[in-house]
Amino acid sequence: MSSDTVGAELRQTGRELTPITDPVAIDAESRHTSREPTPTTRPATIDAEPRVDQLVTHEGAHFTTIKEGLAYILVPQGTPTSTDPKALKEDADKQSVFYNPIQQFNRDLSVLAIRAFGEDFVVAQKLKKEAEKNKPANKRKWDKKRQKKKELKKVGKNIENEEIGPQSPAKKRKIEGNGEQAEVMDDTVEERSEGDITAENTNVTYPQTQPNDAVPGLNGKTPPFKPDLRILDALSATGLRALRYAQELPFAAAVTANDMSQKATASIALNVQHNKLEDRITPNAGNAISHMYSFVGTKGYDVIDLDPYGTAAPFLDSALQALTNGGLLCVTCTDSGVFASTGYLEKTYSQYGGLPIKGFHSHEGGLRLIIHAIATSAARYGMAIEPLLSLSIDYYARVFVRVRRSPAEVKFLAGKQMLVYNCDAGCGAWQTQFLARNIPRENKDGSLYYKHSFAQAPSASPFCEHCGTKTHLSGPMYGGPLHNPAFIERILSYLTTIDKEIYATSARIEGMLQTAYEETLVEAPVISKRKKKPAEDAETTENGTTNTDAPSPSIPQTDPAQIDHHPFYFTPSNLSKVIHCQAPPDAAIRGALRKAGFRATRSHCKPGTIRTDASWKDLWHIMREWVRRRAPVREGALSEGSAGWKILRLGENEAEEEGDGEGEGEQEDVGKGKGGQNYKVVFDEQLGRDEGPKLMRYQINPRANWGPMNRAK
Repeated sequence: MSSDTVGAELRQTGRELTPITDPVAIDAESRHTSREPTPTTRPATIDAEPRVDQLVTHEGAHFTTIKEGLAYILVPQGTPTSTDPKALKEDADKQSVFYNPIQQFNRDLSVLAIRAFGEDFVVAQKLKKEAEKNKPANKRKWDKKRQKKKELKKVGKNIENEEIGPQSPAKKRKIEGNGEQAEVMDDTVEERSEGDITAENTNVTYPQTQPNDAVPGLNGKTPPFKPDLRILDALSATGLRALRYAQELPFAAAVTANDMSQKATASIALNVQHNKLEDRITPNAGNAISHMYSFVGTKGYDVIDLDPYGTAAPFLDSALQALTNGGLLCVTCTDSGVFASTGYLEKTYSQYGGLPIKGFHSHEGGLRLIIHAIATSAARYGMAIEPLLSLSIDYYARVFVRVRRSPAEVKFLAGKQMLVYNCDAGCGAWQTQFLARNIPRENKDGSLYYKHSFAQAPSASPFCEHCGTKTHLSGPMYGGPLHNPAFIERILSYLTTIDKEIYATSARIEGMLQTAYEETLVEAPVISKRKKKPAEDAETTENGTTNTDAPSPSIPQTDPAQIDHHPFYFTPSNLSKVIHCQAPPDAAIRGALRKAGFRATRSHCKPGTIRTDASWKDLWHIMREWVRRRAPVREGALSEGSAGWKILRLGENEAEEEGDGEGEGEQEDVGKGKGGQNYKVVFDEQLGRDEGPKLMRYQINPRANWGPMNRAK
């Protein structure tokens, strides 16, 4: 099941089945999607055309309908479906176990993300198939297949003229050929196995059908459904996600809705029947892990969605092995108390293979731990991952990862995993240490290759260089980029054309994705100089890269060696707490950073955050200037030897030497901050403000205790 359904609902947690509860709260923009049922006077049947607040009777049970997107789900009649986000907590405990409206943002975003991936994936698969056909070794085989299809179609048309004698056991067929007609007696029809009839003069076998059903697609018959994308909703609950995927994706998608609970599977089947999607959705009752492992070594799913209650860690290994090459893995983890908190660090390590970060940037650290767990699990099977979108939302994390079978790209993984030296007890600064190095080298012929080597250690002192406080170790965690900008651009392009009634949370999607797009601060990918051999023309290489002659995908692959040199974010209010001064406006700090030549954006994780490529030396230099010019610290506010006292004492010494407020502004990254030269701190709030339309970048909790509830007993 998934975190979509809450309350007393049964949910799969790896080995056991446990019920849970969840609140009534939802996104403010999606309140109208569900209302108190107002059933009609005459009940409808399960096969009736679905509509909102419809009373449905099936096998003695009475249901009402709720609509989200283009999907309708059935809930037992009389179940509370109020979605007022300001409802009391006592009322939230009575929320329907069949529908969790707070997760509509997650579902809306997932539909758009799978659409963006699927459109690119379908085109890439067609191009790959065409390239395979054009290979000399395969061209003859494809020509034979096309010829057989033509013969089969010809036989299907002529079989309409079949004549069966009233007393004869044989079947006569008139077959046209070379302008002549001949009667062929087939006296072996009754002896053949069920399902096949052979036209012996053409050596073509076709399915046995009724007299008017010769070949699918002929005689007005519908051809078999051939999906462009295979999707697995591994923990489906009521099947709402599966319903929306089948209804709203613009390409043909076949969805498997799996759940371990027989009752949940029966609910899925009812909802599928009511939505008339029997040809698109297949309910499956079984353990999600066993189901996914059954596809090892065979053609699996193109998209797998994991949306459990709690951690998705137990499902990662099987999900990765059930994905096709280039497939999409969608993962939700709701255990933020584990991956974004230090209260259970031993459990964090056992679940995600790394230690959490303590501090205001813990939620981004949690995202990187989740991706680290996915990447290390995939690497064991020669698979490399590429995060397309990684978001910290409300009380959970949601990541979309593209997976490729490429042992060559797996070699870069060690160089993208990092340790973090965190000054969580002092000033809050951090320093990163990558486990290995991926060094680009150039051959004599100008081609590019990478040398993988050990990283130099240690990269940081046991004590913080800014305040002298001892640091603590976090990680290892993923140190590459969290997003693919082209993927975000594709989703944002949909928002101008989609129906806001169907995607009720589109305003928040736009705000959060725009923030995620702006926070990408990594350097441009390395441009490969590897020269292609003539034999590689119009082909895809083994490691997933394409040659210059092949059409480039609309969502390009990020460089596998790319790392994020400036992870995490800070908040001016937290820096102000360290030195006990009045907090500066966010626009003032962003303006000072931009004036000095640094990049400064928001982070999607929390309001009031700033991501920048400036070093901590520059940040504390700017804060010292803020204290000296705008917000002097009250005498005696800082105790001698504290982190703030040490930072400001250094600032006073610099102020005496510099006099005019200009600081060294030492740079850790070459080419940043006017080439590492001196700069004058200017708190330009106008420069720090972002122009453009106002966006709903962050969701405000509508009431206290807004989030997931404990599992029901």
